[in-house]
Amino acid sequence: MSSQRILEHPEEAIDGMTHGMYAQLKTWSDVMHRCGEYAGDNIMIRGASTDAFFEFISFNRTPQNYRLQDFWDNSYKAIIQASNIIELYGTSTDEEVKAHVGEAYFVRGFLYFYLVRAYGRPYYQDPEKNLGVPIIKSAPKDVFDKFTLPDRATVAETYAQAIEDLKQAETLLPERSGTPFYASKGAAQALLSRLYLYMSGTYEQPNRQYAQLASEYATKVISSGKYSLLNREDFMKYNQLLPESNKESIFVVRRLASEYSGYDHYYGVGGMYANIGGMGWGEMYASAKYLALLDETGRNDFRPNRTRIVDARAAFIEPVYAPEKTEVFRFIKSEESGDLNYLQLPITRSNGQIIAKEAKDSGQAESYTLTAIDANQEIYSITYKGKTYRGVIDLYIKLNRAYPMFYITKCSREGENSHLHSPVISRLDEMYLNRAEANVKLGNIASAMADVNTIRERAIVGGSYTSAQFTAATAKTLVDKERQLELAFEAERSYDVFRNGDTLTRRFPGPHQPMVDIPATDYRVIYFIPQSAINAYKGNLEQNPSSN
Repeated sequence: MSSQRILEHPEEAIDGMTHGMYAQLKTWSDVMHRCGEYAGDNIMIRGASTDAFFEFISFNRTPQNYRLQDFWDNSYKAIIQASNIIELYGTSTDEEVKAHVGEAYFVRGFLYFYLVRAYGRPYYQDPEKNLGVPIIKSAPKDVFDKFTLPDRATVAETYAQAIEDLKQAETLLPERSGTPFYASKGAAQALLSRLYLYMSGTYEQPNRQYAQLASEYATKVISSGKYSLLNREDFMKYNQLLPESNKESIFVVRRLASEYSGYDHYYGVGGMYANIGGMGWGEMYASAKYLALLDETGRNDFRPNRTRIVDARAAFIEPVYAPEKTEVFRFIKSEESGDLNYLQLPITRSNGQIIAKEAKDSGQAESYTLTAIDANQEIYSITYKGKTYRGVIDLYIKLNRAYPMFYITKCSREGENSHLHSPVISRLDEMYLNRAEANVKLGNIASAMADVNTIRERAIVGGSYTSAQFTAATAKTLVDKERQLELAFEAERSYDVFRNGDTLTRRFPGPHQPMVDIPATDYRVIYFIPQSAINAYKGNLEQNPSSN
């Protein structure tokens, strides 16, 4: 339909314009995921990469990054599409049209939020001064005429715009659209809960007003009755459920099997995390830090002959065992350089002892007697080259370079054995975790514990904390740990660390400089504005600082 026809007969275009706006999110969601997840501590990569996304992992930031350019461009394309709908139909009194306008407000609001958390500093760090992103509410009337685009708004102004849009969406949208890939009142409230949580300061210096609002909006979603937590068995198949069949999902970016063919399975998000059916690079794996968190309550044993999943979140991890099924003792050793590396030593069992052996260049083998820590779970210690390490008996896991391949399948297998995946923007479990964190910041420790236990009991049978365990002194650590476990591989982790003023530590094997920590005050916690966007911008688009 021509632009002139749309202007003259807008009633004919609204469905197509709305679907086009949602379609733009499909390409947007790819880099959105990589920006948020790769910069965290849930994943590791098998080696340095020439792909632009390696900058997200290494924190070697540059403004010449085509993936960040895609993220910027696709965000603003969808923002303009949303703004066009608002401009054309914002005054309509037709209920169906008003709902479409609500969808547009929702998309514009949540995209400004996602932009400002990537390109603007954490809210607790002087939001009235630090720069956010340009607030553009309409396309130029004539792109061939002279026009000037606005400067970057502050972080506070960008958040305010996102809130204004999401509140408008909350007013206009129905309770639930019937499918989580269309915006709804609950989707707007869920994002408002998260957005206010980002504004709620640190645990040490909370902003009680915003913490209260984060809690209230989470409660609106929880108490609406429109969503419900999956039971444990169904949750362990969360990634396999179609969005329309998933009662826990609030809003997702819908992808279809018809959009995934051939090499799409390599280049989608899940393709980096696993090789399924011969498709996918399978070059990024669950980090040792995340695996250790999963095993805190009890070992998750993936061996085919004795599978035991203690934490339901471990169901999204699939080690790639070698066909020989060789028994090994696997542990992580520290090198003189400070680097960390996996070691898998074959074992023998004899006369009640378990001996691990390491082949030497001389052809001889050095033997190490293992000491039981928990023999039932086959957790042992080894004294290796003068140091004592903790590890597990397992079958030999295939290596990619020096790293065992712990595949991640949370972003794959939606409705079929492939990398089809509809990225999750919000789901009900996050609302309990948002409310828990907000309540810790408000000093409501018992309420926070109740919400954490709702999530924890679903994941770990009998895993609830007691009041002796969950105290004012431990609440921050326990809430953050549960959030990391539950929302892993959903593009939240790095932002969660920095918005609370914490330091990102990645002391686990991988090529990411594991001994280098990233404090929340580091200039690299946000991304550079793409240089190509600056060069093409009709106005002043100031770059982010390149040093502290």
